Amino acid sequence: MGDMTDLFPTDVYATRLARAAELCREQGLAGLVIGTGPELAYLTGSWLSSHERLTALVVPVEGRPVLLAPQTDIGDLALSALPHLDVLISGWVDGDDAHARAVAVLDDGPVALGSSLTTLHVLRLQELLDAPTLPAATTLKELFMRKDEAEIEQLALAAAAIDRVQERVPSLLREGRTENQVAADLQALILKEHDVVDFVIVGSGPNGANPHHSHSARVLETGDVVVVDVGGTRGPGYHSDSTRTYVVGGAGEAPADAAAAYGVLQAAHAAAMRQARPGVTAESVDRAAREVIAEAGYGEYFIHRTGHGIGLSTHEEPYIMAGNDLVLEPGMCFSIEPGIYLPGRWGMRLEDIVVVSADGVESLSHQQRELR
Repeated sequence: MGDMTDLFPTDVYATRLARAAELCREQGLAGLVIGTGPELAYLTGSWLSSHERLTALVVPVEGRPVLLAPQTDIGDLALSALPHLDVLISGWVDGDDAHARAVAVLDDGPVALGSSLTTLHVLRLQELLDAPTLPAATTLKELFMRKDEAEIEQLALAAAAIDRVQERVPSLLREGRTENQVAADLQALILKEHDVVDFVIVGSGPNGANPHHSHSARVLETGDVVVVDVGGTRGPGYHSDSTRTYVVGGAGEAPADAAAAYGVLQAAHAAAMRQARPGVTAESVDRAAREVIAEAGYGEYFIHRTGHGIGLSTHEEPYIMAGNDLVLEPGMCFSIEPGIYLPGRWGMRLEDIVVVSADGVESLSHQQRELR
């Protein structure tokens, strides 16, 4: 990620910066301060990392945004859209008060702070601002959570790429192979379709009951239920994430209890898909999936949230979980991935990436959802 071929056209970033200032104005904020990471990449195309030193994009409600970066790292900004944007690039050296320079760009009033600013930066900014601070991710959700057309296109390309990887999985799951061997094949397949491998989970038999098991030397046996969760990064930094559940030797070899549970899992996934639409809360989508699983007697075995947002981060808002009263809006993208995990026996998960449309959700994942 990072060379000019991985950037959107400059006007995409210019529009986003202007929208950031406009949203701050609408919400009565003095502006926005964000650090390095996905939010900086969203607004400028830059994936600059300056470690513990402050790099901050300061967007005031009026006037020109300023990008403050250590003089040691400022050269890497050439790899972004910044040289082509109306943003003042300002270098600082050790001994300068970079936080004071950031605050000086803003008038009085509340300020939205980016997700990746560390505690040291946040506390120093709060001390200097003497004004309320708010989380940019949720306060400016229309900016960071509602994906624009260019982002949805990138997420659709990423979803199609990981679909092609999942298509190859049944041929890899053969008795006598290890999870590690399958994972090595999957890493190679992901790299064919992406720029970076984000993660590979191959959880066979009892290992599948640990949702975040990666892979091990366990040898596959016919009838093993296998959770395969894979993801990568491509293009300007957008992520894929897909989970399917397989049986070594095919669905006909599945243990009877697993085959029955998988029908429940599919029904829970479908219930969450039906519930997700503009105007409902994130927690109501989680509840829709959880109720189906609980009614079938597997409630205690669904041990994680139903989903997470995805974009320039693999996990971001909106989190589809109990207690999150965030209201879904068109353009939000997230996973729907209920699971059932029987300790010592097997696990199963079914995950698609969806985008909220005008009246429901559209799945960006098009791999079949059957046990196979």
